[in-house]
Amino acid sequence: MTDNPSHKARRRLLDAALELAPFEGWTGEMLRIAAKQAGLPEGADALYFPGGPLEVIRFWNLELNTACWDRLQALDLDTMRIRDKVTAGVLARFEAMEGHEEAARRALARLALPDGLSLGPQLLWGAADTIWRAIGDVSTDINYYTKRATLSGVLSSTLAAWLADETPKKTKARAFLDARIENVMQFEGAKWKLKNRLKDLPDPLEIMGALRFGPASRRRRRG
Repeated sequence: MTDNPSHKARRRLLDAALELAPFEGWTGEMLRIAAKQAGLPEGADALYFPGGPLEVIRFWNLELNTACWDRLQALDLDTMRIRDKVTAGVLARFEAMEGHEEAARRALARLALPDGLSLGPQLLWGAADTIWRAIGDVSTDINYYTKRATLSGVLSSTLAAWLADETPKKTKARAFLDARIENVMQFEGAKWKLKNRLKDLPDPLEIMGALRFGPASRRRRRG
């Protein structure tokens, strides 16, 4: 629950850390200073984030996912095309970190260290999953995984462009995102066409059975 005392304390510490991270980086010492600046007692950094800076980065991403979800729910999604929904989701996710771009750059550097390498993909997957669920995706088959894997790639590449773009309103990054979304839509379209073509092909198991046991095996399988 976002209104419990523990969450509030973690949020206060995160807010202080976001102000310090651009200068100090995501370190244990930075968290201790952040806890003090947040008015928390000594040792609060270890109490609320025993996993250290990486746990704070994970918590920040969860907060960004929540903000992204809330922004998407405020839109009239039923009237939007799927590509527009996905684009809105990516933009909502990035715009939620407005004002903390340098902290995000330092977070990426921290995730590039050996002990953070496994966390980065998890955070991307979580962001992609949040966007797909927020715009109404209910797939449970292989599409569940391909959609999130593809969008994770879009988020990763576009985040780099977003953080590097210093133009007004992030015009270059938005153009980059549009191009990536177009690629995704082309891939999804090709996948749909392939699926429709494959469904009309004969069952390979039936063919193998017929070759081994004769046409009678095919009739038995159908019976």
